[in-house]
Amino acid sequence: MKKIIVAIDGHSSCGKSTMAKTLAKRVGYIYVDTGAMYRAVTLYALRNGIISGEDIDEQTLQQHINDGKINISFVLNPETNLPLTCLNGDVVETEIRGMEVSGHVSPIAAIPFVRTFLVEQQQKMGEEKGIVMDGRDIGTVVFPQAELKVFITATAEIRAERRYKELLEKGDATANYDEVLANVKERDYIDSHREVAPLVQAPDALLLDNSHLTKDEQNQWLLDRFNEATKE
Repeated sequence: MKKIIVAIDGHSSCGKSTMAKTLAKRVGYIYVDTGAMYRAVTLYALRNGIISGEDIDEQTLQQHINDGKINISFVLNPETNLPLTCLNGDVVETEIRGMEVSGHVSPIAAIPFVRTFLVEQQQKMGEEKGIVMDGRDIGTVVFPQAELKVFITATAEIRAERRYKELLEKGDATANYDEVLANVKERDYIDSHREVAPLVQAPDALLLDNSHLTKDEQNQWLLDRFNEATKE
């Protein structure tokens, strides 16, 4: 079976990362969550006072990137065999999923030099193929040559409900559905309207609206598309 690149794009909280992880595990591919990389940069900026309210000190952030102060890597969780996001050597998987990071990640991801910094890393990861990568611009910018491109969406209300339940399951007692829904809608707007690499469906991407699909149905659909794409 030939090795390919699987590029999965879509709106926030549509389950694309879960689908991508499941596929990678089933077919023995490397999985990369590019959204986690942007979240890690956001967490770094928050920790280092680069974000103040709605303001981002872009000059300082760029200097820190140029100076090599932001190192993002992944380590495998031995229990799940799935990657955990590391920022400068520390596992930050839980911290990057909180609402504070969620509320600032889209503006950070819209900064051109941040995207250039991370896209270069992502492209290096896919040089040998055999990779499943999800994000906002994988099929349009990072890997326009990907053999399988998928664009996933769902209604904002359903995505907010999923995200809200996820936060509660992780023990976030401060989670509020209305706040999560507002965040989902705001991120949709910012992601779709930014000047650099906006969230759009690639012309040759397969569309999946999973608003009313179970996880098993989504995963089977993606596996079927993968099997079709890898036929010799």
